[in-house]
Amino acid sequence: MLGKSERESAVHARAAAVKGGWDNGDSVLLELGSRTSMLATIAALDAINGVVHIGHPSQPDPGLERRLLSADNSLVLTQSVSIDSQWTLVGRSHESNGTAIIDEAGMRDTRQVLRTLGITPQVVSTTMSVDDRCTLAGEHGMLVLEKAAIPAGYFELEGASLFASVPPLWYGLLETAEELYDFTERTQIWLAFGPTEDHEGSLRITLNVFAEHSIDLQHLRSQRAANGTHVFLSSFAIADSTVLRSLLAQLSAQEVQYRILAILPGTQFIPGPDALTPVWSNMSQSAIAAASSKAN
Repeated sequence: MLGKSERESAVHARAAAVKGGWDNGDSVLLELGSRTSMLATIAALDAINGVVHIGHPSQPDPGLERRLLSADNSLVLTQSVSIDSQWTLVGRSHESNGTAIIDEAGMRDTRQVLRTLGITPQVVSTTMSVDDRCTLAGEHGMLVLEKAAIPAGYFELEGASLFASVPPLWYGLLETAEELYDFTERTQIWLAFGPTEDHEGSLRITLNVFAEHSIDLQHLRSQRAANGTHVFLSSFAIADSTVLRSLLAQLSAQEVQYRILAILPGTQFIPGPDALTPVWSNMSQSAIAAASSKAN
C-alpha cells in the first residue's frame, strides 16, 4: 500500500506513483495525516510506503531532510521520478478580484508564477474540499488547483498559460530498510553526517574523506543539532555500494556519525535543480587588501 501526507497534492502524488511503478495496481493513496505522522506510520508498518515531494535528487528539500533525520532511522528514500505539473488558474468569471485560493502544495510549487501575475494567494489547508474552496472564492474569485480537479462551471483564465512554466515536480518512494543493500550502478546518495565533537578543522578533516573517495558534494548544508554540535546534510553521486561502504567505514573510523537518507538510482536527473545567477562583490582584491591593511 502507498500513502501520502495530508499536505501533499493527491493528483501529483498519484501521478508519480503510476510513473514510478510504485502503485502495484492500487488506485487510491492512503491519507496518513501530517508529515510527521506519515513518517511514523511508514516506519511502524512494513506494508505501507510513502510518496513524498523531495525537491530534487541532487538538491534535497531542506524541510524533508530535517524531518527524515529526526524520524525513525529505518526510513530511506529508494526511488525518484519527475512528473509534469498540473497546476492551473481557474475561475467562473473573467472579472477576477486578484486573489486566488490555493493550498499548501500549490503554493510551494507555483509561488513564482503567482508573483509574476501579481496574484495575492489565500492559502488554505490541502484537506479543504474543492466545494469549500469555491464557496470561499465567491463569484469573482480564482482557484489554483490541478487540471484534473477543475470543478464544473469553472474554466482556465488568461493567466493560466504561465503555469506551464512550472518545472516538473520530483517525488520519491519512502520505504524502510534495516541494512544497506548492494547496488552496482551510479546512484545518488543523501547522507547526513556530523563529527562526535565540533572543533576547529573538524569539517575539513571530514571533507577530506569525501575527497579521498573522489566524491563531488553537489549539496552541502549545515544544521545546528540540539546538543550544540552541527549536522551536515549532503547529496552526491557515487559509483556503487562498495565505494559507499568504504566511505562510511572511514567516517566511522574518524568518529563521524552518519545516516543515509536516500539511495536514488540514476546518473542524470533532468530537469536539474533550481539554479541562480549570483551577483558577486565588485570590490577588487587590491581594495580588499588596502582596507585590511588600513584596519590593522
